[in-house]
Amino acid sequence: MPKVPLLAAFAIVLTLNVPSAYADEPAPVAVTVNARAALANVPETGLGTNHAIWDSNLGTNQTADLLKDAGMKLLRYPGGSYSDIYHWADHTAPGGYVAPNTDFDTFMSGVRRTGAQAMVTANYGTGTAEEAAAWVRQANITKKYGVKYWEIGNENYGNGRYGSAWEADDHADKSPAEYARHVVAYADAMKAVDPTIKIGAVLTTPANWPDAITAEGDNGSWNKVILSAAGPKIDFVIVHWYPGALDRTGHVPDMIQLTREQIAKYAGPGSDRIGISMTEFNTGSSSNGTNTQPGALAAADAYATLLANGVFSVDWWNVHNGIGAVSEVEGHTDYGDFGLLSSGACNSDGSVCEPALNTPFAPYYALQMVGKFARPGDRFIRAATDQPKVTAHAARRPNGDLAVLLINTSSDTSYPVKLGYSGFTPATSTPTVLTHTNGATTITTSSTGTATTQTLAPLSLTTLLLHPASVTPRPGTPGQPKAANVTDQSATITWPAAAPGSRPTAKYEVHRQNGAITEQLGETSGTSLTVHNLKPGTRYTLNVIARDTGGTQSYPSSPLTFTTGTPATSSCSVRLTNQTDWASGYVGAIDITNNGAPVNGWTLSFTWPRTWQSLGSGWSGVWTQEGSNVKVVNEAGNGSLATGATATIGYVGNYSGPNVLPSVFTLNGAVCTVQ
Repeated sequence: MPKVPLLAAFAIVLTLNVPSAYADEPAPVAVTVNARAALANVPETGLGTNHAIWDSNLGTNQTADLLKDAGMKLLRYPGGSYSDIYHWADHTAPGGYVAPNTDFDTFMSGVRRTGAQAMVTANYGTGTAEEAAAWVRQANITKKYGVKYWEIGNENYGNGRYGSAWEADDHADKSPAEYARHVVAYADAMKAVDPTIKIGAVLTTPANWPDAITAEGDNGSWNKVILSAAGPKIDFVIVHWYPGALDRTGHVPDMIQLTREQIAKYAGPGSDRIGISMTEFNTGSSSNGTNTQPGALAAADAYATLLANGVFSVDWWNVHNGIGAVSEVEGHTDYGDFGLLSSGACNSDGSVCEPALNTPFAPYYALQMVGKFARPGDRFIRAATDQPKVTAHAARRPNGDLAVLLINTSSDTSYPVKLGYSGFTPATSTPTVLTHTNGATTITTSSTGTATTQTLAPLSLTTLLLHPASVTPRPGTPGQPKAANVTDQSATITWPAAAPGSRPTAKYEVHRQNGAITEQLGETSGTSLTVHNLKPGTRYTLNVIARDTGGTQSYPSSPLTFTTGTPATSSCSVRLTNQTDWASGYVGAIDITNNGAPVNGWTLSFTWPRTWQSLGSGWSGVWTQEGSNVKVVNEAGNGSLATGATATIGYVGNYSGPNVLPSVFTLNGAVCTVQ
């Protein structure tokens, strides 16, 4: 080895022993954006908020202009539970406070200045169908306001039927059947005045009290009774969600899917016309930051996820709400205010006051960012990351441009990200980058980084606006797919043909969404394909893509979601019934029938579909849970099952999110038929 001069050797030693400035830098976050995996279209009414008649600033020009700047497309009136005591004709709310300058005409003036649509809640609690019909006449015939969306009541399940009463309800009968009967009467009376309006009925939100609870004397839960009786008369359903935490967005796909399944099961033929609107939403987490940046990031994530899952409007509670519990969150004062804009109020002893009236809180900028990211007419597409602290959403513009929303929820880490794209090639030009950071009072616009590399500041929202590398004429988009003949392992998918582009259509491809990755299940030159090798009891979301004779792909169709069943025949069958439910747990009964040869000793196994589900206790068997897998071994007295014999076992299941019931059971290793 050659000799190294002393000074040089000393320098080398120093270099080797000095800690690297990059030693603690996080690894780049991998972001996957898949333009072949389409979700819902961005609706015209997606971005919404609530007005309340106790807010004297409801109709001011300053308020309307701020909401317009935020991109608000729907405004709801007259405000939560006040809806069930409010009488529009004389602008009174007995038992509540009505602020000056909050009447219906003032509200509609603000709606028009904002450039939004209105949603009006008709008084069910203390009103009548005739009063609601007269309101429709005043709004749409006399005033020609063209109000399209009309709710029947607010949170009417909160009338004491389930043990808690906050919603006014003068009806002697507080049952869901009585509410459903009136929904039918209201719909008939209101549509007799204006047949073009849309009528909404109140539902409970999956896994939120009192969802799934059956009150004494009722023929099922609130949702079952309402949809069964009023389904043919309504055009949309109403859910509210105050998750009370900032990490609940993962509940959304199941929440909306379970609501759709209830609509399909109970609302009768043609129920696919019924939309879902979340007319009240707030993070509801004053301890973690209601109106500071953590709450804002959660709000943006929730809005994007809800809209991507097909909710046609998400309405923030509220425009102005008022000061609550004051705390310090991420270096800024959180006023515990559920409003988008400051009310300018002080707490009870005057020691803390909010900023000046109409000062935007952080969630205002979050919703403004969502409006810039996903515009009406865009199509949500799948996006995902490999870092829990970083969330990604994506939307495709009609002209082929792409927008990617990145949310960094870390308090102290700037994450470098590397973006990869499927079905889209970004231009090499520097993208337009929109950013909102902790404590900022505006969304900044810059040209930084590239389409594939960015750095996300802590507690930030970042939107990339991207052009495609080239614009190639594409085939038309296939129509909405449908599934038929769904079994445990196969399904037949059909779709309306795509219009040809500049070249004839050569074939269609059916792609399954697996997170942000797509898996091609098959292809055909026709408009029907039977896909095989599916897994029993599994939810599938598919898109259909057309490819022309030159190899160019179309945009993906709207998504199709279906769930496979279990074998039509098996050596065993299982029936699971939810016997009683209290919206955070339930008693399940499982009937196990042996359809094969006599069994002496059995083991039943299943897996909880979601991480927020667990076993509380079990009986008539030895129950164990390992991870999400549950195993039940027979007790000494019930291990013998003759051919045709049935054993019944039971358990308490706990859940803290939408309760997707287990759907696949094995008995001694054989997959059972689920009845």
